[in-house]
Amino acid sequence: MAIKPELLDELLTDCKTPGDVDTLYSQLLQRMINRSLEAEMTAHLGYGPGENPGKEKRSNTRNGKSKKTVKGTFGELEIETPRDRDSCFEPQLIKKRQIRLAGMEDKILTLYAKGMTTRDIELALKDLYGVEISHTVISQVTESVMDEVRAWQNRPLESVYPILWLDGLTVKIHHGKQVSNKSAHVVLGVNLRGEKEVLGLWIAETEGAKFWLSVLTELRHRGVQDVYIACMDGLKGLPEAVNAIFPKTLTQLCIVHLVRASLRYVTVKDSKAVVAALKRIYQSATAEEAAAELAQFEADWSGQYRAVVRLWRNNWDNIIPFFQFPPEIRKVIYTTNAIESLNMSLRKLTRNRRIFPNDESAIKALYLAIRQASRNWKMIHNWKPALQTFQVMFGEDRVPLNLVY
Repeated sequence: MAIKPELLDELLTDCKTPGDVDTLYSQLLQRMINRSLEAEMTAHLGYGPGENPGKEKRSNTRNGKSKKTVKGTFGELEIETPRDRDSCFEPQLIKKRQIRLAGMEDKILTLYAKGMTTRDIELALKDLYGVEISHTVISQVTESVMDEVRAWQNRPLESVYPILWLDGLTVKIHHGKQVSNKSAHVVLGVNLRGEKEVLGLWIAETEGAKFWLSVLTELRHRGVQDVYIACMDGLKGLPEAVNAIFPKTLTQLCIVHLVRASLRYVTVKDSKAVVAALKRIYQSATAEEAAAELAQFEADWSGQYRAVVRLWRNNWDNIIPFFQFPPEIRKVIYTTNAIESLNMSLRKLTRNRRIFPNDESAIKALYLAIRQASRNWKMIHNWKPALQTFQVMFGEDRVPLNLVY
């Protein structure tokens, strides 16, 4: 809708600052909402204010208005909701008992997903928008997410996920008067269409193969029948747990995790050179070439970083399956875009929040962080060639031919 310039000039006559413009917008929004609610009542009754309703519509009439304050992005709005004598009018734009405009909840959940506490959010909304929302109300908004979390956690899954990443991160949670470290278990998958998807989120006392076995069993019950490759960290017993539920699955130590674990022993000064040397290992064409590169790494760095050499030597049997795959699948397995973007979001959350009051609070925040991160996800790069290779390696009984071509 085009507004005449002279009308705009008149509206902006007394606006000297951006805050004045926000106030003007708030007043216009308030007037628009009140007019829209009046229009809803007209549609409900079938006639407008001051009009003759006719005998057939005379049974229900207008019965004044009720006033309430609604909080929005541009401050507080005084809303007048029309009433009818039969009390059957149900406004849709601003519903009964609604005290916040649509969008404010999204802002609260976004800030919560960034790791802010309810009191932090309360202060932020007041500073940014001039809206005072108590931390109790904010808690109610975040609490409403739990129904969504439960539905998400129990949703049916697809029957085939070519690649899964099994990852765990530490979260600090209050337990009585003490703070304990717990492990948040995250399963990230790639479906047959090349789309990334977090299959679930679980919190336990520690990250252990036994608990991962229960997680994998749950995935099986939710519909997952086959996994081609499962990538994981170096947790003892985890490959066996995977194969107990999915016997045909190839298990692979996640290269990203291995490199990150290696750098814990390396000084900042040497990190660039060490990463380059490690890259020559996992980017080798064959397992034999990789073994030669590892031997060269040991010769160059064992004096300073024997722990890194030992880490790669001890995990070598779970590294070399990687080399049977062609380049298009290797890139998908070790790409940092798949798992690291998610890890970055979750670790940023745990750094900002530091300590959660209980398991449920941690689940809510991690879920919201996952939801926020997944909005920017795209299809895995070069997925079609990878899928064709899967079809050659595993056969048509595991990789449907109509999905490949």
